[in-house]
Amino acid sequence: MSISSAIDALSSLLGDRLSRSKSDLDIHGQSETHFAHMPPDAVAYPTSTAEVAEVVKACAVHNCPIIPWGTGTSLEGHSLAPRGGVTVDLSRMETVLTINAADMDATVQPGVTRETLNTHLRDTGLFFPVDPGANASLGGMTATRASGTTAVRYGTMRDNVMGLTVVLADGRVIQTGTRARKSSAGYDLTGLFVGSEGTLGIITEITLRLQGQPQAISSAICGFDTVAGAVDAVITAIQMGIQVARVELVDTASALAVNAYSGADFPACPHLLVEFHGSDTAVTEDAATFGEIAVDHGGHGFEWSSKTEDRNRLWKMRHDAYYAILASRKGATAIVTDVCVPISRLADALLETQTDIAQSGITGPILGHVGDGNFHAILLIDPTSLSEMVTAKALAARMSKRALAMGGTITGEHGVGMGKLNYMQAEHGEAWAVMGAIKAALDPNGLMNPGKLIPPTN
Repeated sequence: MSISSAIDALSSLLGDRLSRSKSDLDIHGQSETHFAHMPPDAVAYPTSTAEVAEVVKACAVHNCPIIPWGTGTSLEGHSLAPRGGVTVDLSRMETVLTINAADMDATVQPGVTRETLNTHLRDTGLFFPVDPGANASLGGMTATRASGTTAVRYGTMRDNVMGLTVVLADGRVIQTGTRARKSSAGYDLTGLFVGSEGTLGIITEITLRLQGQPQAISSAICGFDTVAGAVDAVITAIQMGIQVARVELVDTASALAVNAYSGADFPACPHLLVEFHGSDTAVTEDAATFGEIAVDHGGHGFEWSSKTEDRNRLWKMRHDAYYAILASRKGATAIVTDVCVPISRLADALLETQTDIAQSGITGPILGHVGDGNFHAILLIDPTSLSEMVTAKALAARMSKRALAMGGTITGEHGVGMGKLNYMQAEHGEAWAVMGAIKAALDPNGLMNPGKLIPPTN
């Protein structure tokens, strides 16, 4: 390995768009959660697929690790550089390349964020629905197979990516998928790269499925006596065919943290936050029916509104909930869990997790996308306390084991990165080794985002 030789070659290629400044290295060595600082040796800022290919070729010649970077909002250490190397920051590749309104699709560069795309689409009658909360880059969202609050109706990135341009580990550029709505032509390479976390190549263009903007939108909030009652209300609503576009749970501790952080006035109990999309009539009927279901399951204080400002305020509070929970313990960092179970087992998983957390002595507010069985416990720890770190990691491990026993998964949306490597064998068995074999075939020298997702090789 000769990282310095790779950096010399990239300096000639990119000039001042190759940075070795301490501030740049520090930014690209940080994580949103508990991981230690792991900076790269340099940061490259390409502006085109061709430049990304040249960067990768130079790194390949010198056996230098390559770490893709979007906005740095991932939660499992995906963008850190545990072996040094060059971070390829794609934030300057931020062009919306095409909008095909008649076909309801768009092609973008990876640095375009979801909010930027939706602003661009505002006058077309279309929108991109996947909403992970953070204003993440669409390249990063594709690489981690992100989802979020709207997945219950619109699906995850897996369901909304139609095709990709990808730079492979040897610098080759390939296109996967087409703009056609279906294909039976060979292996699904698009699906392979969606969720590959930068371990197989660097995504430089994404073709995305768009949705029509609904005629009407309304949001609602409702308190519940118990978490189980809230979950049962969601299950009943889904089984009755109510077209909820978002349905989010915040437990009592999360509600109180949001109150302190955002100036809300949630009563001290679990809450559901719900949104409905459709015609004026459908939205009104769905909200009313959901309110009746909620009452049947111990719901109270049901309020709904179709005013844009009310909806925006409600979802901003939900999107800020992670930061609200962090702020509830001064100086804390977090181990953020992310399990997903069949919705019929969600109440069991939540209640067992709450009991486990209460017995551990760790603070761990819970929130989640209950419409698809995905929830998060934000395990707050003192970053200087080894005992708290050990306790919280043991809690996270038990959550993963519990999810698998219920027929679920260790991660519903955050991905594996470095944080969930220890659980992959339990979920996938021999299939994890197959993932490693695919990695070895496409990246035999292990240069693409090393130390993430696939079985360790050394």
